Amino acid sequence: MADRPRGNGGPPEGSPEYNWLYGKKGSSGPPPDDATRAVPQQPRDDGTRVMPAVPAGASGQPARSSRPTPPPAVPPPGASTHTSRRFRFPGFRFPGFRLRWLLVLLVLWIVFLIAIPLWAWSKVDKVDAFPDGDRPDEQDGTTYLMVGSDSRGDLTAEERKDLGTGNASGQRTDSIMLLHTGDGPNLLMSIPRDTLVDVPGQGTTKINAAYAFGGAKLLTRTIEGATGIRIDHYVEIGFGGFVDLVDAVGGIEICPKNDMEDPLAKLDIKKGCQEADGATALGYARSRKTYTANGDIDRARAQREVVSAIGRKAASPWSVINPIRYYRLNMAAPEALAVSEGTSPISMVRWAWAMTRVNGENGLTCGVPIADLVVNLDEQRSEQMFKAIIEDDTSSIGKSLCSPTGLPK
Repeated sequence: MADRPRGNGGPPEGSPEYNWLYGKKGSSGPPPDDATRAVPQQPRDDGTRVMPAVPAGASGQPARSSRPTPPPAVPPPGASTHTSRRFRFPGFRFPGFRLRWLLVLLVLWIVFLIAIPLWAWSKVDKVDAFPDGDRPDEQDGTTYLMVGSDSRGDLTAEERKDLGTGNASGQRTDSIMLLHTGDGPNLLMSIPRDTLVDVPGQGTTKINAAYAFGGAKLLTRTIEGATGIRIDHYVEIGFGGFVDLVDAVGGIEICPKNDMEDPLAKLDIKKGCQEADGATALGYARSRKTYTANGDIDRARAQREVVSAIGRKAASPWSVINPIRYYRLNMAAPEALAVSEGTSPISMVRWAWAMTRVNGENGLTCGVPIADLVVNLDEQRSEQMFKAIIEDDTSSIGKSLCSPTGLPK
C-alpha cells in the first residue's frame, strides 16, 4: 500500500523528509496526529520489583533508600535534655528532686513534730494537785480543773509595768474553770472567784481563798467537796504564760460588747470583734473596772471567750504546718503551764482539742448556777448541773442550767 500523505500536507511516512516528531526535516510545523500517542508498557511482576538505589554521592557514602526519613524529634523550648531517670506522677513531675531527698525531708519533719513537744513537755512544771484522804469515786468522762493564777513571780519589773499587773505578792486565782469531756457535749463552766463555799479548815469564804491558803491541793479539795465532781487533771497558767501563749498562736479574736478603757489593765479597745495580741487579751480577761454590769461574772465570761479562742488557734492545722508557730507554741508551754503530776502529753492534747469544741453544737459554755451576785450557789440548779457532770450526761443540760452569767433566766 502506498504511503498516504499526512493531513498537514507534509511528506508521506517513510520518505527521507519525513520526521515523526517535526513533520519533516527542519520543519517547525505542528507535530503529526500520532506524535503524542502512548507508548505501550510491558507488563511487570511488581512482586519481584527491585527498588532503585540512590547512587553514592561524591563523599562516598553508601546509597540510601528513596523513602523519606522523618525529621528527628525536637524538645519543646525550655525542656531539659537530661536523660536520667525521673520519678513522675500523671500530670506532675518533680523537677530537679530525687525521691530519696523527699523521703529524707519527710523523716526529718516527722522527727521535728515529735521531738519538739517532748522536749518542751520535759520542761513543764508538775504540781502535786490532788489531796490525800477521801475523794469522789472515779467517774465517766474526764474533768479538768483550769486555774488562772495572778502570781507575778514569772514577770520582770518591766513586764509588770507594761502589762499593768501591779506588784501584789502571794498567789491567788484570777479565774477558775471546769472543763468536762465525755459522751455528751463538752462543757466549759466558770466558777467566779468570789463564790462563797466551805473551804476545809477556813470555814465559809470566797473560793479563791482556798488557793491562797493551800495552793492547788486545797483548791482541788474545796471544789470536789462543794460539787461532788472528781478532778482528773489540773492545769494552771500564769499572767506571763498567758501572754506568751496568745502571741505564740499569732493572736486571737475577741468580741467586746462595749468600748473598754482601763488604764490599770493597759486596755483601750473599741466594741466589736477584733484581733488581739497577748497583752490586749490579758487586759480584756482581767479588767475589773470595765465590767460594771455584773462584775466578776462578766469577767468570767470574757475569760472563757479568751481561753476557748487560744484552744481553737492552738489546735488549728496551721499550728502544725507552720514550723515557726509550731516551735513557738511548744516553747511557750513550759513558761505558761503547770500541770498535775501524772498528767500525760496525750491528756494535754485532748484538753487542747476539747477547748476547740466548747461552742456551738459541739459544746456548752456557761457560769456555775448562782442565786445572786454575792456570790451564792443556787442550790437546786447547781445540784442538777453537778449531777449531770458526775453522770457524764451533759446532753441533758439545758439553757435553764447553762447560762452565760450563771444567773437563772
